[in-house]
Amino acid sequence: MYLFTSEVVSAGHPDKCADIIADFIVDEYIINDSNSRVATEVFLAGKNIVIGGECKSKHKVSNERYKELVRNALISIGYKNNDYFTSSQCLDINDLNIEVYVNEQSPEIGQGVDQETGEIGAGDQGIMFGFACNETKNLMPSAITYARILSDKVYEYALANPHEFGVDIKTQVSVDYDLKVHFENCEPKSIHTIVVSAPSVDSMPLEKVKEIIGKIIDDANLPYYDKNKCILHINPTGKYTNHSSLHDSGLTGRKLIVDTFGGYSPIGGGAQSSKDYTKVDRSALYAARWLAKHIVAANLAKKAVVQISYAIGVAKPISVCVDTMGTFSNINDDELSAKISEKFSLTPMWIIKQFNLDKPNKDNFLYADVAARGQVGQEDYPWEKLDELDWFKKL
Repeated sequence: MYLFTSEVVSAGHPDKCADIIADFIVDEYIINDSNSRVATEVFLAGKNIVIGGECKSKHKVSNERYKELVRNALISIGYKNNDYFTSSQCLDINDLNIEVYVNEQSPEIGQGVDQETGEIGAGDQGIMFGFACNETKNLMPSAITYARILSDKVYEYALANPHEFGVDIKTQVSVDYDLKVHFENCEPKSIHTIVVSAPSVDSMPLEKVKEIIGKIIDDANLPYYDKNKCILHINPTGKYTNHSSLHDSGLTGRKLIVDTFGGYSPIGGGAQSSKDYTKVDRSALYAARWLAKHIVAANLAKKAVVQISYAIGVAKPISVCVDTMGTFSNINDDELSAKISEKFSLTPMWIIKQFNLDKPNKDNFLYADVAARGQVGQEDYPWEKLDELDWFKKL
């Protein structure tokens, strides 16, 4: 056996609740003023929710509006009422203590970001990594892809059946590559172990929970899944009724690996959620994923990591580095790095225009939706589109 494991959490996990609330705030600002600069953090502990950070915008958000955004976010996640779980088991949106500590952004940051030439300097220094591999249709690693599929399906069941399940869900998948050489060549052989934890109402026996989730797993039609051989751990600690931030605090930026590539790839130095598009922690991840996906889709490599780095207030990246981990076909990593740097400027302004990051809307994308579903790997995101594939194929 050669196993690799990735985990995923649903939108109802307290850390994801924090990310989603933070990006409800980002959407609120940018939709109403596309030049807004936003950097807020959210912390949940029990029924207490704290918002802190800095913003600069023509759109003014009152404390009452912040509180309304918190409640809207939690309702969208599935914390709609408390009819099936007691107030000690699950967060009640009618009993929240919300505190807001949001200040004006420092003008010293703005002077480097908003430049007289019209260019935008990077909103911070930082390193970002994008990854892609040919293990799945969406060019994401197998383990996180399958863990995400299962998380989505259990979460959808919980939303449709609140009288049975809560929405604070975690999944984990271990993929067996048999030998390390198969891992290196992106050749999974089987799903070895699946772990699912989902809260259920007090009246539901554990055996019933396992039966329902077992059927969801069977019906998911996961590649490489053999029901007779795969090890299943469903609510392995036993009865699970107490959940939400009442029993596990939540904080923005604590699920970076869940949000990206499940540990297959390095991750950047900062979180994506809670920040506007000038923060390269967010925008350059999208650009790096877009580049890596094109490299693999064009059959230039079986897998690729793309690193982009920036200095605060400087538009042009300091470095662009491609690593195909020895799987490249007819053009090596040095040449790929050089040609990508020549072709794509990868300044914040270029990235913004390429993906319309200053125009979140229901028809394109919403940052809060991205926070809920994962920052990469969803086909409908603008940075997942293979719109430069012809150029890459010519390489």
